Amino acid sequence: MTPQEETIILEARDILGRYLSQNPVIGSWQALLDYCALTVRGPIERFHVLYLDRKNRIISDELLSTGTVDHVPVYPREVIKRALMLNASALILIHNHPSGDPTPSEADFGMTKEIQKGCRYLGLTLHDHIIVGAGTELSLRALGKL
Repeated sequence: MTPQEETIILEARDILGRYLSQNPVIGSWQALLDYCALTVRGPIERFHVLYLDRKNRIISDELLSTGTVDHVPVYPREVIKRALMLNASALILIHNHPSGDPTPSEADFGMTKEIQKGCRYLGLTLHDHIIVGAGTELSLRALGKL
């Protein structure tokens, strides 16, 4: 990526952030995927959680962990603790695969199941876990894994 392209991406993220703070509802599946692609894609793994209210409006987009080129540590306890602190009703997990291949790993499935168990126990809704690749996003819900 060229320095000019990096600048354009940072500016696009800023514009999108301002837009979402004024219009905090992600109105369509494609808008959600576009948001994920813009905010999470990059050269190291990043794990974000979108915390939502009862009307699925974004309360907060939290970068909970950054990792290396092929791993990001995720602590289900911290994901759920933050949801409770924000009084969120639902969440969407998002992370990227810098390799460009959004195929989920066994660790991705396992971590998602742990978070899903905690959410179910505490009355939170886990809408999805989206993995961002190079130009493509993959939904664990769409795969039938959630």
